Amino acid sequence: MTGRMGEDAAVLYLKKQGYKILEQNYRTKAGEIDVIAKDGEDLVFVEVKTRSSEQFGTPAEAVTYYKKQSMVNSAKWYIAKYPTELNIRFDIVEVFGTFDGSGFECEKINHIKQAFLEV
Repeated sequence: MTGRMGEDAAVLYLKKQGYKILEQNYRTKAGEIDVIAKDGEDLVFVEVKTRSSEQFGTPAEAVTYYKKQSMVNSAKWYIAKYPTELNIRFDIVEVFGTFDGSGFECEKINHIKQAFLEV
């Protein structure tokens, strides 16, 4: 539940930044990409990580090598299906907040552009 609400907060944030959201929870045989968006001349594949604190590390640190590899492979599936001349970028959006049972309280969003290159 918290993860989904974090994704919703990230999408709202990206829209406010001028991104055009193309897909959410895009699934392929290789895995899933939380958000696919267009930012100017960039096609952006976004991993959203939601945490209530940094007690066990930053949300970005939870994006493992295998998750990056899965994102890259899923991005290749997407590009094969929807060819593009846009630049390709992989971002991470860290959402800090808590779910109290009735709603999600978003405290902070940290957007890491070009968080990694192809792995």
